[in-house]
Amino acid sequence: MLRAADFRAAVVLDALARRPDGAAVLALADSGAAVVGGFVRDTLLGLEPREVDVVVDGDAEGFARRFGGSVVTHAAFGTARAVKDGWSIDVAAARRERYPQPGALPLVEPATLAEDLERRDFGANALAVTLADGELVATAGALEDLAARRLRVLHERSFSDDPTRVMRLARYRHRLGFTVEAHTAALAEAATLETLSGARVATELRLALLEPDPLAPLADLQGKLPIVVDRSLVERALALAPADTDRQLVIFGAIAGNAAAADWLASLELTVHERAVLELAGQTERLAAEIAAAGSASALRDSLRGIPAEIVAIAGALGPAAAARRWLEELRGVELEIGGDDLLAAGVPAGPGLGARLERTLRRKLDGGLAPGRAAELASALEDGP
Repeated sequence: MLRAADFRAAVVLDALARRPDGAAVLALADSGAAVVGGFVRDTLLGLEPREVDVVVDGDAEGFARRFGGSVVTHAAFGTARAVKDGWSIDVAAARRERYPQPGALPLVEPATLAEDLERRDFGANALAVTLADGELVATAGALEDLAARRLRVLHERSFSDDPTRVMRLARYRHRLGFTVEAHTAALAEAATLETLSGARVATELRLALLEPDPLAPLADLQGKLPIVVDRSLVERALALAPADTDRQLVIFGAIAGNAAAADWLASLELTVHERAVLELAGQTERLAAEIAAAGSASALRDSLRGIPAEIVAIAGALGPAAAARRWLEELRGVELEIGGDDLLAAGVPAGPGLGARLERTLRRKLDGGLAPGRAAELASALEDGP
């Protein structure tokens, strides 16, 4: 007679076999490897897993290289990621963790699969299915948590050791529709994120921004991070944002665009583009006023030239939506058909006057004062006067 645990393990392995990355993992199955965490959880919940995580007894890098493709390793943590044909797997050696201080990265040492599960964030994630013999392995209470659709930490210092778990709690709660066990909720309420490095906070925020409803977990983090989640503002900004904008950055800028966030944003490890956009997030109220006051298309250009579209969308969401939309959809891409070489060829001497003539002509074009085409532009640029 098939036991319930055997049936659940078979369901997980069948789901693994139906994926190209999972089938490749199964082809490497040995007695020391198991699929673990979110893949097992989501499969048993009837959801499509986002990724494949594998725990091995020993050499994570070796398993990843057998999978093939490009491999990135983190030797200090015994982990490796393999990317092949658009698919990726994360491999980790089974380990115990010790945190030298709150919020620090852990010190790891080899352990059994059962011990590895005990150091995980929540009971519902402390599940594994061995690849060679199809055994379902679960830490105490994990299957009960899954059945109850409940998030529960596995030990008292969980959030103190690794405060990113507070941010993960918010993500999982909303994505999975789980409740939070009462003691876990109390521990999360008392936890602080102040011991985390800017790099780790930025990583977790990017993951939150990729959630189906990113505002829900971010709202849970108000009070722990200097953010203000105004769903109406974000939705208006996203409605204005054109297709070429980074929608995650629109959300990030809208929730962090306040003076209190400036120092915090500076502490995060952001990309050059992220920092360039977010450093302007605190100026959206000023920009909104300038957009509203602009009496012409050329005046809009004076205020918005060089401002990222993400920030214009947020500023427009604060009030002057029609003018912001006009800039984003119609005006920001307007350019002259002529250039400096055309003016030189027409006898205009080289020098700063070239740029002034082109600028004057572009402003006329924006404001509807020119007939279409190169000829009208060149005639305008060759005129004397302001």
